Amino acid sequence: MRRTLQHPILFPLAAVLLILALGAAGPIPQPPDYHGFADQRTLFGIERAVDVLSNLGFLLVGAWGLLRLRRARPEAARSAWAAFFAALVLTAFGSAFYHLAPDDFRLVWDRIPIALACAALLAVAAVEAAPGRKWSSALLPLLSAAGVLSVLWWFQSGDLRYYLLIQAASLVLVPLLQWQAGAEAATRRAFGAAIGLYILAKLCELNDAAILEAIGVLSGHTLKHLLATAAAFLLASDFARRTP
Repeated sequence: MRRTLQHPILFPLAAVLLILALGAAGPIPQPPDYHGFADQRTLFGIERAVDVLSNLGFLLVGAWGLLRLRRARPEAARSAWAAFFAALVLTAFGSAFYHLAPDDFRLVWDRIPIALACAALLAVAAVEAAPGRKWSSALLPLLSAAGVLSVLWWFQSGDLRYYLLIQAASLVLVPLLQWQAGAEAATRRAFGAAIGLYILAKLCELNDAAILEAIGVLSGHTLKHLLATAAAFLLASDFARRTP
């Protein structure tokens, strides 16, 4: 059974602690060799083809979610779920566009959809934790704007802190909200598994060349795309289960 938030102060407190922690860390620069991906293979005339084509999964999951949303009964977080699935579709195109010719300008169009997806998940968790609250309609646009601004701040300043903050917030605050609101166990397991896959995806990204050298078929960055797609699929599947 879903319950009222037991300790509503925990959510803003955790958010403030995240902000203070990243603020204390100081500016976080992007590694100078960030655009030098390990897998440079050309397939079908497409440079860096494996990193480009591995984004197809985001498109498929996002499109499936949007189609499922059209057939589902109305529910409190419908707009936030729609934003999440749309962000997955945009991620597929933005990331493919970036990997065709990696540079900072193209990376903006890769990172904005990712930030929007994280913002949407935060809005989903908050609205489902406290349905019917007056502030819920304003939460999605505010979080989405913060996500976009975090990417633009990085592009102008070179500081990744706020872009990383929007991702860290979704990893920390979503489980906290679900626990506080008494979300059903199956939903909490799905989100927990998705968070685990996303963390594993980030670890693979950090070991891009080492993974390609070890297995010879896929690079760490390609595995990042596949694991992040699997995480998104778990969330979409749980949404489909809950909205017949």
